[in-house]
Amino acid sequence: MKKGGRRRLESRFPPSLFGLYLVTLLLMSGIHIGLVTLINENPHWNTAVQILIPTAYWTLVAVGLTLFTRHQIIKTYDKPMKELARAAGQVARGDFSVYIPPLHTSNQHDYLDLMFLDFNKMVAELGSIETMRTDFIANVSHEIKTPLAAIQNYTQLLQRPDLPPTERDACLSAIQGSTRRLSELITNILKLNKLESQQITPRREPYDLCRQLSDCALAFEPVWEEKGIAFEAELEDRVIIQADASLMELVWNNLLSNAFKFTGPGGAVRLRQTSDGQSVSVVVSDTGCGIPEEARAHIFDKFYQGDTSHAAEGNGLGLSLALRVLQLMDGEISVESAEGRGTAFTVCLPMRAKNEGGDVP
Repeated sequence: MKKGGRRRLESRFPPSLFGLYLVTLLLMSGIHIGLVTLINENPHWNTAVQILIPTAYWTLVAVGLTLFTRHQIIKTYDKPMKELARAAGQVARGDFSVYIPPLHTSNQHDYLDLMFLDFNKMVAELGSIETMRTDFIANVSHEIKTPLAAIQNYTQLLQRPDLPPTERDACLSAIQGSTRRLSELITNILKLNKLESQQITPRREPYDLCRQLSDCALAFEPVWEEKGIAFEAELEDRVIIQADASLMELVWNNLLSNAFKFTGPGGAVRLRQTSDGQSVSVVVSDTGCGIPEEARAHIFDKFYQGDTSHAAEGNGLGLSLALRVLQLMDGEISVESAEGRGTAFTVCLPMRAKNEGGDVP
């Protein structure tokens, strides 16, 4: 029951129960007085009978009250706690499908009902975490197995004595690419794990975002020149934000890398940055293949790769890393995409940490 916006926790042994005991004992005492009066009016009863009648009467009263009390304890407390203990044992054995129904309706919940609801919520969270852990292990195993299988196949080819030099060089190049992919995968897994477990503490320091965006974009110049992609940057001269520059670099490199990766030859990639004195907005857009509607809800999931044709070029962790970094920086990221027409990622960041006031210089 809610009172003042909060649920009122009532006792499992309400005062009315003890009031019932009091009334019952008073009635029993009255009956006892009546028995004593009856005995006194019959002087011909011997002493044994006079003692036996009150003794038998109070014996019956004591047995009745004891059985009633035991029934109330079992019903009110012992049985629910045994149910909770049984459910906890199932969870300890790895069964996360356990559910304990509340004892009362929602408008009559007491502390045991709330305990059961919290227990059910905890079990649901544990089940979700277990599912995520299982999926994570399966995905990591798959991602590691793929480059390892490629390395194994190419090393077997290199063992052939009659292998032409051109094929040998191709095998060595493929092995190098697989080891690089494997190294990047492990590095990203470690980074993501540290970010999610808060082992990395962001160092918020003022720095020029425009300069960082320019440096990150110029690093991809060989890519856009090789693919004949038209790259356009629209940046302000200087914008100082307070954030962790090394972590934010992961975000820009990932967004730009995806834009160039999914844009075909002759396409266009655009980098646009604006600010309003309180926040800064960065948009990375392309004219690439776009993201299917059903895939947009999963693009920030670990190991998710909507376009499997480019799976060999990534491991599905980049956007997960970017999202986690932006969460640490109090930022947001959104995506707009049309299949076959391109994608635009928009990042919004406060120019100063939320727990600090004042204007950014």
